[in-house]
Amino acid sequence: MITAEVLRAIGVHAQACFPAECCGYITDRVVPCTNRQAEGQHPTAPARGADTGFVISGTELLAFAKSFQTAAPARVLYHSHTNGRAYFSEVDREVASGAGYPVDHLVIGVTATGLTEAALFRSGDFVEIARWPGEVLR
Repeated sequence: MITAEVLRAIGVHAQACFPAECCGYITDRVVPCTNRQAEGQHPTAPARGADTGFVISGTELLAFAKSFQTAAPARVLYHSHTNGRAYFSEVDREVASGAGYPVDHLVIGVTATGLTEAALFRSGDFVEIARWPGEVLR
């Protein structure tokens, strides 16, 4: 279950990163990561800017992967969309399918004026399983 407190913490991260997408994951706590998209490390869309893509890499990606061997594994991977919409894009699906991590995916919609919405997508088939209005994220 994603609590209002967790949503607010991710909302703060999304606003702090804007105009770039934020990224991170949830174990028994929120683990913010650094978006390395600007470095061209995206596996399928390296030409995208950090405002339309995200990559977790290096030690942060290693910590994410190692979490599955702990008592508090990652259960949700999150990122923001800077167009204010919370949806799971074709690129998101492609990368998540290829990576194969057993996590749900949370997308936060953010714009220059604030947080708009959030949606949670189930691991594997990426069906939307929950949605929250922007007010819950603040």
